[in-house]
Amino acid sequence: MKVTIYKSFKFDSAHRLTGVPPDHKCAAMHGHTYELIVYITGKVDASGMVIDYADLAAAVEPILRQIDHKVLNDVHGLHNPTTEVLAPWLWRRVAAALPGHPDMSVEVKESSTTGCFYPARRL
Repeated sequence: MKVTIYKSFKFDSAHRLTGVPPDHKCAAMHGHTYELIVYITGKVDASGMVIDYADLAAAVEPILRQIDHKVLNDVHGLHNPTTEVLAPWLWRRVAAALPGHPDMSVEVKESSTTGCFYPARRL
């Protein structure tokens, strides 16, 4: 049986968007409490799980420490950190930390009404 499980994580970061006009409100430095949701689709194993949530958290938390309470523009690969740039950046790192789970997607929300979904891809 195949199912999709998910786990949600929160992190706080500041950023400014460099690809918008100077008078755009997001051109100024500002911050968000982001939500990262990691989705993993797979077969339920003998333990009754696709992956243990604790193992998922152990893989994701070191990645979030790189960006929590940081200025995203200062992080390599995030010079213009829109959610559309941040979602695949996070996906690549989570996928590398969970090589046994190729059907993994991420969703990054910068507010309760805005975000980006990055579907499963192959490394």
